[in-house]
Amino acid sequence: MSDISRLGIVGCGLMGSGIAEVAALRGLDVTVAESTPELAAAGRERVTASLDRGLRRGKFGAAERDQALTRLSFTHDLGDLADRQIVIEAVAENREMKLDVFRQLDKVVTDPEAILATNTSSIPVVDLAVATGRPAQVVGLHFFNPVPVQKLVEVIPALTTAADTVNRARAFAAGQLGKEVIQAPDRSGFVVNALLVPYLLAAIRMVESGAARPEDIDSGMKLGCAHPMGPLRLLDLIGLDTAQAVADSMYDEFKEPLYAAPPLLQRMVAAGHLGRKSGRGFYAYEA
Repeated sequence: MSDISRLGIVGCGLMGSGIAEVAALRGLDVTVAESTPELAAAGRERVTASLDRGLRRGKFGAAERDQALTRLSFTHDLGDLADRQIVIEAVAENREMKLDVFRQLDKVVTDPEAILATNTSSIPVVDLAVATGRPAQVVGLHFFNPVPVQKLVEVIPALTTAADTVNRARAFAAGQLGKEVIQAPDRSGFVVNALLVPYLLAAIRMVESGAARPEDIDSGMKLGCAHPMGPLRLLDLIGLDTAQAVADSMYDEFKEPLYAAPPLLQRMVAAGHLGRKSGRGFYAYEA
């Protein structure tokens, strides 16, 4: 099984930029596609800033940082991903947006054996696979935020995914990117979010009912259960809009009340209180 050398990424937000950074540091040629020149430029700045932080913190040297930057290119034309051996979709957690990306990738990626992967948190992989003419090459590769720090990747085969695609995806994530891999079922939420999301929503309901303050809930889970971060701080880090999108997807599939987004979460998202990225969520943050 030959190594992958050419990676494409669609989307350069928190997840896409993190995947790009890790891959470039590990020696891959990385092309990142965004929807506009402005977003492509912002993506370049995001990756460069993260590499500079890593350099200041002593995670790698200046030569490694500079070499990683030479392996990165940014574009607003999906056609520039035509020669990629694997493309990872990392756009917003929106079903129609992701479906559109996969339909376009199916047309532009020339290698019929190229892997088309999704970084979705909750959308069934098979829905994206059957939007293409190559469902056997579509697989889930779910990274965790922040990608340069978090070691886990969930590999999610759809019913249509070929065994060779699964093996190549596992080898890519583990052998080339240095991640720890678990295989997850193609059910909304997979393994981690199926366990995590009900816990996070339960914390919101405690705040909503007045049972406890955010500070007390977070301190309780950190000090009482040895969690590195309380659930409400974690929600602010994830982004409340992302958390609602994941919860909605899981509720749509299972119709279980524990997956339903609480009214407080819906109201906070409507108000633009999305957590760290907006400066305000369950806590306030400096710009």
